[in-house]
Formats: sequence, structure tokens, C-alpha cells
Amino acid sequence: MQRRIEDYAIIGDHQTAALVSRRGSIDWLCLPRFDSAACFAALLGTDENGHWLLAPKGAAACTRRGYRPDTLVLDTEWDTADGSVRVTDLMPQRDVYPDVVRIVEGLSGRVTVRSTLRLRFDYGSVVPWMRRADGHRVAIAGPDSAWLRSEPEVRSWGKNFGTYAEFTVAEGERVAFVLTWHPSHEPRPELIDPFQALEDSIDDWRAWASHCGYRGPYHEQVLRSLMVLKALTYAPTGGIVAAATTSLPEELGGVRNWDYRYCWLRDSTLTLDALLAAGHLEEAKAWRDWLLRAVAGDPADLQIMYGLSGERRIPEFELPWLPGYENSAPVRTGNQAVEQLQLDVYGEVIDSLTLAARAGLGSQPHAWRMQNALLEFLESTWQQPDAGLWEVRGPRRHFVHSKIMSWVAADRAVRAMEADPGLGGDVDRWRRMRDAIKREVCERGYDPDRNTFTQSYGSADLDAALLLIPRTGFLPPTDSRVVGTVDAVCRELSHGGLLRRYTSEASEVDGLPGTENAFIVCSFWLADALFLMGRKQQARDLFDRLVGLCNDVGLLAEEYDPDTERQLGNFPQAFSHIGLVHTAFVLYGETGGGLGGE
Repeated sequence: MQRRIEDYAIIGDHQTAALVSRRGSIDWLCLPRFDSAACFAALLGTDENGHWLLAPKGAAACTRRGYRPDTLVLDTEWDTADGSVRVTDLMPQRDVYPDVVRIVEGLSGRVTVRSTLRLRFDYGSVVPWMRRADGHRVAIAGPDSAWLRSEPEVRSWGKNFGTYAEFTVAEGERVAFVLTWHPSHEPRPELIDPFQALEDSIDDWRAWASHCGYRGPYHEQVLRSLMVLKALTYAPTGGIVAAATTSLPEELGGVRNWDYRYCWLRDSTLTLDALLAAGHLEEAKAWRDWLLRAVAGDPADLQIMYGLSGERRIPEFELPWLPGYENSAPVRTGNQAVEQLQLDVYGEVIDSLTLAARAGLGSQPHAWRMQNALLEFLESTWQQPDAGLWEVRGPRRHFVHSKIMSWVAADRAVRAMEADPGLGGDVDRWRRMRDAIKREVCERGYDPDRNTFTQSYGSADLDAALLLIPRTGFLPPTDSRVVGTVDAVCRELSHGGLLRRYTSEASEVDGLPGTENAFIVCSFWLADALFLMGRKQQARDLFDRLVGLCNDVGLLAEEYDPDTERQLGNFPQAFSHIGLVHTAFVLYGETGGGLGGE
């Protein structure tokens, strides 16, 4: 059975997440953290690379599925010739170690259900030794161990070192499985009550969802997107990963396969804006505090991304034993882009801190000093070429978006000092820097013959990031140059009515073979720009279509192929869901006031 990306749902415990397919199989799970090695890696290979199937014997895709209202508790149901059955999947908030809870409930008739569990540590490469202990099954390999506790009798089989159980449930009967990871050198983990864990998880998620401040159209989709951001948050530090997966391809069979289980600074303002707009101040403050810790240090050492706790070293490796999703190799862990110079992140950090201060998240005495240090470094480097927002692996260029975000850094500092002269700092110095950047961008980054800004100085290529110009406040949304840019981007980057990031066929730009598909968040940016320009119905029509790209449980990947009508790229993608939330507020509510909120 083909594993389409949109056929998955996510469950998580705010420290890691699992992907559950429509056939009832957990095909991706990293333990104990988002960025740990996967113990179920069938998503990027085959069932032999680790999975856990729990479904009626011989059944294929489910009949229906959905989350319990306002939760991340997943119900998957099958109607069979013998009756109907439901599997409820969740990962309760952990006390110490992560648990996966799977509860089977008979809805009608008598249904035979089968559990097939293959644990494969280290991304599907290590087969653990299975044994009995204290009446349960335990799998051990090196530092990892996982305990399986179940009501049905569990058996092991042969050389595959897996376990299975086959049992029958009648209407009203419930049986439970619990899989718990812990370090192999430690004693057996504490047992949890799976049924109590279910009730507690429902209560926890609904209490959190009740704080959502969005009341406009598409409320359910906005709330689901906010839940995705919550699910992608690493609770101990407040960091938010870009996605729960690695190496889901931007092009089927291609090499554009990256690890997104880290925290990107490019997302910082947009993430903070979405959380603040929706009223989730606790998560916004945690993200702001993570940001301050991660970027602390020499401004010259600022990175574009960090680990969950602010780790700086994220070495990139290939995993040759995994064939990749639909043979899209290589499978990668880590991300070499961490070494790139991207000048836009200075603007994004300063804009985020400005937004946090304006929202009243509480002052951090060192935050203003840090911003000044970042500005001093940027003053001497903004004229350099860089790798740009999209982390292209070709030669450095003078990307227009990077220059505009450098302008944002200076602009936010000037505005802060004008509003509060007591902050200290040389406001005239930053005004001169701001004005110099704007002059240069308008002279060298604008093509008057085509009436459009370009991707980089001297280039004819376009970039969807140019749609952010009116949101930054660099130029008004009705400026003729902005209108011309939006129209040009629509013409030249359109793919089935959605937008690519840039013209990726030009391999000299990104240094990679092949191409990519429509990048979902860019179309949300287009809807924002159209609305700000006054084309409100066009913006709302586009938003309607974008919301329709969500899968049956409200999730979005990174990209979408209009030709095959398939989601592509890592999943679920924080950037896509941030775009949905922000655009909903732009079109139907009050914006959070981040990028271009003046």
C-alpha cells in the first residue's frame, strides 16, 4: 500500500512525535526527542525498517479517522464484514519517559485485530534483542530499550525479532497497548494507566485549545494549525522544530531531501506573531526565551538554525541503508545549511524581540544590548553576498530579501529608540544604515523595465520572498513597485495557481539538480499581499483553496504538487501552518503586528 504523505496524522507529547498512517501503522517515531534516531523508520524505507501496525486482520486503509475535537488524540475506525472497531492513538505528556498508547475498542460485532510491532533502532538499522521481563516484552539494543505492555498476549517471531498479537474485540470491549522508551541501563520505567492517560490527554488539549483567540471563519483549521505548532514545540526549552521528519522529498525521486527537526531563526517572527495573535502567550514567551538563549554569544557566530536546546553543531550525514521515501535518496540527518551566512536572520531576530517587547512579554535586561551588538555586526556585513532565505547551495549572491531584512533590523531599532529614548544607543547611526540599505535595494534590486524587484542584484529571476516587502514596512503595499512585484511573481512563479519559491530549474542558483513544487507558505504570503493591496476577494479565494490543501485531519506538508495533487516535503510543516494562521488573522481578524505590522 502506497504511503502518501497526506495519509499520515501526527500524535505527540511536546518532546517528540509519531506519524500514524491510514492503515493504522506508526511508520515514523524518534525517541526520546524530535532529533533522536528513529525507532520506526518505515516512512523512509519499508516495514523492515521499523513500524507498528494495529488494525483489523487483513484490513487496508481505514474507513474513517479524525482527532477528538480540540485534541491531538487520534481515532481510526474500520468497518469490516464482522463489525466495526476503533483504534485510539496518543502520546500523553510525559513525566519522565515517552509513552505511545494505543487503545482498541469494539464498536459493533466481533472483529479480529492484529498487532505487528517491529522495533528498529538507529533509523531502522539496529535490530534489538527481544525478551520477556516482569510479564512484559522488552527490546534492547545498546543505549535504547523499549517496553511493550499489553492486555492481549504478545508473541515473538523468528529471525525478524518482532512481536505480534491476534485477538478479538466485541462491542464495548477495550484493550490497550503501551510502548515506553527508556535508557537501557536504567530500571524498568513506571507503568501508566492507558485509560487514565487518554482522559488526561483529552483534558489537557482541550484546556489549551480553549485559549485560542481566533474567532473568524475557518476556526477549526486555524485551531488545528496552532495545535501543530504546539505539537512541534520541545517543551523543556520552548524551541519549535520546523517539522517532525527528515528527508521527505521536495521532488519524488530527487535529492532535495533535508532534515527539518531543528529550530530555524527564519521562522521566529512569523511563529511569534501567530502565537501572540491567537492568545498563546505562554508558548510565545517560551519561544522568545529560547531565541535569546540560542543566539547569545558573538554576533559573528549567529546561525540560521539551532538544535532543540540551542545546540550549534548539527552535522549532516547520509543513511545509505534507507532507500528514501518512494526511492528519493539520499536520506539525511543533520543539516549542513547550519554553516551558511544568511543575513536575513539578523532582521528576523531583532524583529522578533521588538514584537515580543511590544506585546508585553516581559523585559529581558540583556535583550536590548544583544540587539545593539547584532546591529553593530550587521552594519559591517550587510553589503556582503549570502546564501539567502532558502539556503541555496550555489554561490552566494546579493539576495534582495536578505537586504530588506537587514533594513528591518535597523528600522526596528530606530523605532524602538524613538519610542523610548531611555533605551540608549546611537539612533542617528541606525537611521543612516537604514537609509543606505533602502537606497541600495531600490537602485540595485529593482528592475524598472519589468517593474519588479528581483531575487538578487543583477538577476532576472524572481523570488516569492519578495511578497514579504509590504509586511516588513519596507514599502507600502500600494506602492507601484510592490504591485508590479506581486504581479510578476504571480506570472513567473505560478505552478497550477500556487507559487514556487523561485525558479529552481536554474541550478546555478541553488546548486542542486532537479526541481521542486509549489511551496505552500509562499501562497499564503501571496494572499496576505493581495489583501493588503486591496484585492480582498482574490486573497480570500486563494485562502479558500489553500485551506482545501489540508489533508483529512487538517495537516499540511512543506510543498504541494498541483499536477499529481499530492503533498510533498517534510510533514507536518510548521511554516505552512504558521502561514495559515497568520493569513486567517490578516483576512478575517487583527494581525499580530509582526512583520510589517506598523
